[in-house]
Amino acid sequence: MTQRTRTIRNAALVGVSTALLGITAPVTASAAPERGSSESLAWGACEGAGLDPRQQCATLRVPMDHADPDSPRIDIAVSRIPSEKPAARRGVLLLIAGGPGGSSLNDPSGKGQKLPQDVRDTYDLVGFAPRGLAPSTSVDCGLDHGDLATSRLRPWPAPDGSVDENMATARRMAEACARNGGELIRHLSTANEARDIDRLRAALGERRISAWGTSYGTYVGAVYAQKFPHRTDRFVLDSVDDPDPARVNRAWLAAHEQGVEDTFPHFAAWASEPGNPDRLARTAAEVRPMFLRLAARLDREPLPWPGANPAELNGNVLRQTMLDSLYSPGRYPTLARLMRAAQEGTVPPAPQAPPEAVLQNVTAVGAGTLCNDVAWPTSRAVYEKGVAESRAKYPLTAGMPRNAMLCAAWPYPPREAPVRITDEGPSNVLLVSNERDVATPLAGALRMREALGRRAVLVTVDSTGHNPYLANGNACGDRTASRFLATGQRPGADVRCD
Repeated sequence: MTQRTRTIRNAALVGVSTALLGITAPVTASAAPERGSSESLAWGACEGAGLDPRQQCATLRVPMDHADPDSPRIDIAVSRIPSEKPAARRGVLLLIAGGPGGSSLNDPSGKGQKLPQDVRDTYDLVGFAPRGLAPSTSVDCGLDHGDLATSRLRPWPAPDGSVDENMATARRMAEACARNGGELIRHLSTANEARDIDRLRAALGERRISAWGTSYGTYVGAVYAQKFPHRTDRFVLDSVDDPDPARVNRAWLAAHEQGVEDTFPHFAAWASEPGNPDRLARTAAEVRPMFLRLAARLDREPLPWPGANPAELNGNVLRQTMLDSLYSPGRYPTLARLMRAAQEGTVPPAPQAPPEAVLQNVTAVGAGTLCNDVAWPTSRAVYEKGVAESRAKYPLTAGMPRNAMLCAAWPYPPREAPVRITDEGPSNVLLVSNERDVATPLAGALRMREALGRRAVLVTVDSTGHNPYLANGNACGDRTASRFLATGQRPGADVRCD
């Protein structure tokens, strides 16, 4: 697989999950062990171009159903780069990707190399593709091409606020997943990912593991630390999800309304800066009404957009582009240029989509996890009420964060209750969150901090964007997290990094 193909795969999935990987076929491990025994890993070369030559790959076999001793085994693709200074090695640092539907399989070669030298000396860097996500044993819902549009996967209401089409779309997509997803899609969940991680820990021969989880990976890390507290060493949870056990994933979707409100003023200030080649207005105050007017106009009069999915630029496509672009200040030009083109009645070249098979796989993993973790309301009235309230209070997101995803029609009840995160366990968690984060607003991090109690310390970073540590944060936040991973030294209380 070429570097260009991997880049396409990684770049286009913000609305579905986080980054994908480019490794195709890891070495197969030994046959499934007896229940309760340790799986061994047969490490070998990874396939794919552009990887660090030190990265090794293997396959771990785990039960599809951890509660069934006779359950079929499925494959979990695993990678690692060993500690760069064996004499200083403490253990393994598991890289847990966002999503659901993201993978850390190429992260030892990728973002893992951004870690300071003393952290890379301290740990083997370990990545994995979660259950259901290729090249692990994969799932696919066989969705219609149109339903793979990001503005369709995000449940944007109709221009008048109606959720009728969203409910119909939810039924169609859920039926496709039930028809084509096989038995595995029923066993995708955060709790099962945590169980898979503990199988991986044992296979690596480690008594405890450290972890760096980002976005959805923070919830995975928190669930693992709740289910296996004495198997944890040093945990950094970066861009922290709200662990509300009553809503779980619904709370994450709802968080976008506040996340956009927190972040859009930063975009508006950037879009009004003198000398900015993508400047939209003379003052920041002009940008918000400009966006709202343009979205309303595109609701009424969409522009044809050949090659895009959907093949038109309508108000919801503009809103989805806004949401995607606020993930990082580096993406602001994408939104500004689309707004300028639309104001002139034109469109830029259609964004290049990843291969459809990749979209199908990522979407199925996301759907299975989101819908199996917690029961979603099935009543149209619940979503109608939520959308109306959200549209009135948060016009930028037009009701989407409280709308009906395909989980509203999911045919399978959850197999277990969501994990409740508590303060029972060792005090070894560092939370890192930006003040302005469109996807995981600071409010969610504060709820995770409250749930973990004495187990955690929160680092609030005065920065904008998703994933503060070594990405969209600042030097103070980066130093604090790196020092904790390398030495175990953690602030004695919550801190703010200006």
